[in-house]
Amino acid sequence: MSLHLPRILAMGLLAALAATATTAQTLNMAKALDSPHYDGHRTTWSPTSDVVHMVQDTLVALDWDGKTAVPLLAKSWTVSPDGKLYTFKLRDDVQFCSGKKFTAADVVYSFNRQKDPATRAPYAWRAGKIKELRAPDPYTVEYELVEPYSDMMVQLTMYNNSIHNKESVDSLGKDYGIKGIDGTGPWCWVNWQPRTELLLKRHDAYKWGPMPMYKNPGPVKYERLSIKTVPEDSSRLAAMMSGRFDITSHFPTQFIDQAKKNPMLTVQEASPSFQLMYFGFKADRPLVKDKRVREAMSIAINRAELVKGVMLGQAGPAYTYIHEGALDYNPATKGIVKEDVARANKLLDEAGWAKKGADGIRVNAQGERLAPVVFIPQVTYFPRMTEAIQGYMRKIGVDWKITALESTIMPAKLSGQDFDLWTVSVPYLSAGELMIFYFDSAQIPTPNRMNWKDAATDAAINKGKTALNAADRAAGFMAAQDIVMKEHLWIPVMNPKLYQTTTNKVKNARAHMLFQYTFYKGLDASP
Repeated sequence: MSLHLPRILAMGLLAALAATATTAQTLNMAKALDSPHYDGHRTTWSPTSDVVHMVQDTLVALDWDGKTAVPLLAKSWTVSPDGKLYTFKLRDDVQFCSGKKFTAADVVYSFNRQKDPATRAPYAWRAGKIKELRAPDPYTVEYELVEPYSDMMVQLTMYNNSIHNKESVDSLGKDYGIKGIDGTGPWCWVNWQPRTELLLKRHDAYKWGPMPMYKNPGPVKYERLSIKTVPEDSSRLAAMMSGRFDITSHFPTQFIDQAKKNPMLTVQEASPSFQLMYFGFKADRPLVKDKRVREAMSIAINRAELVKGVMLGQAGPAYTYIHEGALDYNPATKGIVKEDVARANKLLDEAGWAKKGADGIRVNAQGERLAPVVFIPQVTYFPRMTEAIQGYMRKIGVDWKITALESTIMPAKLSGQDFDLWTVSVPYLSAGELMIFYFDSAQIPTPNRMNWKDAATDAAINKGKTALNAADRAAGFMAAQDIVMKEHLWIPVMNPKLYQTTTNKVKNARAHMLFQYTFYKGLDASP
């Protein structure tokens, strides 16, 4: 027996090492939300964005400062004096996961597909008002706009402006983004089990990562990336603490301080990070069409208490739609939302909701209760935050009827009209982005779910959007902020902090701030 023991121990040690090596080659990620699909042209849903950035590339990448576009598929570009013509010079060493060579024809196809009304692309505006795209040679794109677009280069870093392979789109048809995507990104699609797991593999040919953002231009250092959907905070917490997952952007915020103290975990805060959790009003609905009702709900809540009690300090109270550190923030909007319960009650009285029923809820002259329907995502902090705000509402005689929705069906529900308020957390890069995206009447019915149609707002947004200098851009977007905030179309609640949490066996996984998910390309991350 003793003669065979060393051999048995050696075999066991080799097996253990082999298992460890195999495990180390798969990066295991936990997410709170899944997406209805992964066709970046056809959704605003942020759980789509990080996967698209992994599988597909954009012409330019967003640098760590959150405001500078750096070369990616386009190695250089020039802009005409009138701001309408962008000429991109493309890399000639890029290929899709399928092996197809990338050329200017793919760029022309991708942007034409996005602007095609049949695609119903909600983020098409991010690409500007395209007049025509031309490919004078295989590695040059002439990108001509109808009018100047002041946010053009930064917006081209967004996932919806990724480059698609027409062959993949055509072959998969309605299953594109469900059964597969072909891209030039550092990761390639393997398979997807909705609400369970998305599996990606390394793109071995990848060598064109954005430099100097990453030390490693590619390929990535893991063989596979397993992204599992874990909606419950407690389950994600337990899985990360036990080492079952390696990385997440959704470590429960109420336990971030404990994670920072855990020697087995590394917590990074993405900075800068502009995010807003808000409740939006469908402003043409009978219960909330009066601006006084909307203002009353907004000023009845105590944001400092909410952030402390629900978020345990892992957010900042928001009194404006735009963070004061963001480009073109209007400081004059800071005093528009003033918490004041007495004024809230007075406004509701004036708006015709002076009477209260036996349950303390206000009724109008027709006996209708002030009980708006509120749609929320059934994940992370949204239920806790909404229930806390529901308590503030009852104190002023308003009964929020909360409907919690699973993440994959919420986008479809929000495309309808049968609700009064909704909530999401929206990431943005500038004041202009948020104004264009949500408040331009051209965005009705989605994402302008407020159904806000106002000529002055549209004119201010257009002034900022088409500006050829920083002063005119700021003036337009600041004017738009002033209008929409005074209409109280949203209840700004908080600016959540954005964290990336990894186990210590993951090295060099720097947190990015782009669109709520911190794992951008993952080129430097290593076991």
